[in-house]
Amino acid sequence: MLFLKRYFDYMKHIFLFTFLFFSLAVDAQNKKDIQPVFDAVKRPKNLSDSALLDLVQKQTFRYFWDFAHPVSGMARERSNEAYDYGSEVVTTGGTGFGVMAVIAATERKWIARDTAARFLLKMVKFLSKADAYHGVFPHWLNGTTGKTIPFSRKDDGADLVETSFLLQGLLCVRQYFNADNNIENELRNRINWMWNDVEWDWFTRDGREVLYWHWSPNNGWAMNFAVRGFNECLIMYVLAASAERYPVAASVYHKGWAESNFFKNGKKFYGIELPLGFDYGGPLFFSHYSFLGLDPRGLKDRYANYWEQNRNHTLINRAYCIDNPKAFKGYGENCWGLTASDTYNGYNAHSPTNDFGTITPTAALSAFPYTPEYSMKVLKHFYYNLGDKIWSEYGFVDAFNETKNWYAKSHLAIDQGPIIVMIENYRSGLLWNLFMSCPEVQHGLKKLGFESSRITSGKEKEMAETE
Repeated sequence: MLFLKRYFDYMKHIFLFTFLFFSLAVDAQNKKDIQPVFDAVKRPKNLSDSALLDLVQKQTFRYFWDFAHPVSGMARERSNEAYDYGSEVVTTGGTGFGVMAVIAATERKWIARDTAARFLLKMVKFLSKADAYHGVFPHWLNGTTGKTIPFSRKDDGADLVETSFLLQGLLCVRQYFNADNNIENELRNRINWMWNDVEWDWFTRDGREVLYWHWSPNNGWAMNFAVRGFNECLIMYVLAASAERYPVAASVYHKGWAESNFFKNGKKFYGIELPLGFDYGGPLFFSHYSFLGLDPRGLKDRYANYWEQNRNHTLINRAYCIDNPKAFKGYGENCWGLTASDTYNGYNAHSPTNDFGTITPTAALSAFPYTPEYSMKVLKHFYYNLGDKIWSEYGFVDAFNETKNWYAKSHLAIDQGPIIVMIENYRSGLLWNLFMSCPEVQHGLKKLGFESSRITSGKEKEMAETE
């Protein structure tokens, strides 16, 4: 009996110990799983300009790192599930901006180089098996399966513009991750395979002297969107001319892109001359997306000086907001920037000729290289004065409208990415240096007649081309 009593006492202690151990373990796990609620009110104050830029870049980068799709690693289209997009939707162009953000984060040592390389390799491996059409990806993919998610009823195939944004980023990745090890070697090789697989000439639609935006195996050329400038698509023509396997002739650029009734401008707005584009310049993303990698400093062709184009476009946008002819609340020297974004009643491409009172943070912040002194004033106003309403765990929210007392809860990949990249280009020129170092890009720019101190005078290997 004594033996049995001791045995039961022993088992009781074992049970109690086990129960206590697992209770503590579960409690610890629960505490680990509970993430603190982000409180914009507690954001750091009285920062130096450099520290503020660091914080904005680093916080915004979380969108592409913490919020990346868990399977593919690609950038989610947006942080909310509005418009029935669903949580599986990843964006091709936004991912291109995101991988450039990963480079900036790596260079600033916010993430380890080997961690970044493995993350990017996972993404590139996913893309190698994802849907593509003549080497061109759709606008949206399912981040788990890699299958096409239609952007619209007939837009269910190749999107050449979005793919160009993706490749702009991946070519920078190829140039940056240049170490001789298994991970980075495979990363570069897979990017080269993807880059060379794009049939740029297919998108001339049987040899027409212009590039077409879309093609679908279900709908063919039904979208019928010939891309003519000036807009955000310059990078597409540069890459198409730069390709080695399926390039387009220089005439496609000159007779397609540069021949439209909204290409050359030459008029003045608020006393500022606008070389190219729509009156007042259109939304500011025109001067951002192609120039995340393409360095506009001293870049010229027969049509324009692209530094002048982008800076003047920005200054006109700013001058309009200061003028504020529609008397919207909040507009002024410290609060300007009209571009495409969410707004209080959906989504719109805001500009001086399409203004509803909505300011989009990416507009002025992605203009840092062009107007650093003015963009810094805006940044400080956004962060210190409006931060309680628009600062978040992923940087600034997508947009706000003080007249309507509306502040977005959303973030969009195509808006968050340029903030990080263009601030980095302002600070170090990192992404400009990487993209312009691509020998294919050097060749393509020369082929199209561009001039720049960044274009070397050395001879590259001859590539067949037809004028």
